[in-house]
Amino acid sequence: MKFATRLFLIALIPLVVASCQRNRPTSAAYVERPAETIYSEAVAMMDRSRYTEAAEQFDEVERQHPYSEWARRSMLMAAYANYQANNYEETISDAQRFLSLHPGSRSAPYAYYLIAISHFEQIRDVGRDQLTTQQAMEALEQVVRRYPTSRYAADARLKIDMTRDHLAGKEMDIGRYYLRRGFHLAAINRFRNVVENYETTSHTPEALHRLVEAYVALGIDEEATQVAAVLGYNFPGSQWYEDTYRLMTREGIAIPNTDLREENPSYLRRAIDRIFG
Repeated sequence: MKFATRLFLIALIPLVVASCQRNRPTSAAYVERPAETIYSEAVAMMDRSRYTEAAEQFDEVERQHPYSEWARRSMLMAAYANYQANNYEETISDAQRFLSLHPGSRSAPYAYYLIAISHFEQIRDVGRDQLTTQQAMEALEQVVRRYPTSRYAADARLKIDMTRDHLAGKEMDIGRYYLRRGFHLAAINRFRNVVENYETTSHTPEALHRLVEAYVALGIDEEATQVAAVLGYNFPGSQWYEDTYRLMTREGIAIPNTDLREENPSYLRRAIDRIFG
């Protein structure tokens, strides 16, 4: 580039900068207000269901008065406002920050609970990846483990049952896929996982029946008979046992006499341990 041209461009720089400065929007002037005033405005926004704006106002309390008691309250209120706005990632971030700064607070159980239900609300259908479901399970279990007598633990336990049922449903979905395509060993592994690790869920009767189907398809009649016995003893009136009975009758496999088995509520668990142990 010629020297004269360089001088011309250098001379233009101040004009360009000045032009940019004229066109740049001016930010709102910082106005410090009492913490109580900002907090009250945020609560009023919550009452009008303006949750995202409320969360921003609670954040403003902490920004202007970071070492005040109002800042501590606002931190958790911001998490709650974000939860109400379905901003779950922000809720988790706010609650985790609260716990890092105030681990011994009386509100700590609620912070853990907010984290757990934020994961729970993001659980996807069984056809999708279940990482969030696993995260929800771990967070819910943490609430129960840390604060077993808190008012949040009862709801966490209920949601744990629902989450376990969801995870079992995912295993069943994959197992059925393998079974339909003739990948019987892969299917057996999925159905066994349901029976062994999610035996209290609603999927257990079907998992037992599908195991019988897979064992019969492989010609492993002894295992099919043992699993059928467990199914017949624990779920004698279920549609799945009726399906198993018809399948085994059609295949000419002897049906175990479940009436002769001992009456013991722990039979399912012990039978599972015996068959799959």
